[in-house]
Amino acid sequence: MLEGLYSAAAGMSAQQEQLNAIGNDLANLSTSGYQSERVAFSDLLYNPVEMAGTDTTVGAGASARVIGRSEAQGSVKQTGDPLDVAIEGEGYMQVTLPTGAVALTRNGALSLDANRTLTTAEGNRISPPITVPAGIPESAISIGRDGTVTAAGKTLGQIKLVTVTAPQHLLSDGNGVLLANAASGPTHAAADALIHQGALEESNVDVAREMALMVSTQRSFQMTSSAIQSDSQMMSIANELRPS
Repeated sequence: MLEGLYSAAAGMSAQQEQLNAIGNDLANLSTSGYQSERVAFSDLLYNPVEMAGTDTTVGAGASARVIGRSEAQGSVKQTGDPLDVAIEGEGYMQVTLPTGAVALTRNGALSLDANRTLTTAEGNRISPPITVPAGIPESAISIGRDGTVTAAGKTLGQIKLVTVTAPQHLLSDGNGVLLANAASGPTHAAADALIHQGALEESNVDVAREMALMVSTQRSFQMTSSAIQSDSQMMSIANELRPS
């Protein structure tokens, strides 16, 4: 009977992991370039047991974990802002975090900091850095499809797009910022990615799908909770039985 409690508890934990991913996706619905999380379920260890004189196996429930992010292209929204850029294709911009680490993002809502260096909405500088000389208005800045930034007839730098071998293993650092690691592989140039100036890529979160998944996950969570209550009641009844 304890096995049933363990399996149900594992099931509730797995459903909670799914709910956490859904909540994170919905919270980032308006985050430019955000990619929705993908959750996978797997069986936990099966153990051989003897029940009613018969050998069988009993599972320990299920587990769930985030296995990556959807790489579906988000809708491209025209903003007219010369510093807004949308990425078309599988690629990321490189940014430098306050810690000095280089991270990846698809959030192209760029701006100029106090030193007139291109930064993201979170204040992370584009890597390698691109600085716009004083006196040049933002309206005079041109960003090519290959990321080349020009102004006043001069090339100021290039927003280089990169990718990794296994994007599903990129680690989230919040606000649409991702970190490469051993599992994802090192960054390399993104061959087929392009940049659109004056536009932003919207989040690829499918609200209808997320809401339907939330309802089904909540129901599964409630059913598993009911199973725990039933097992608890049965154990309570068994403990009250006394031989006559």
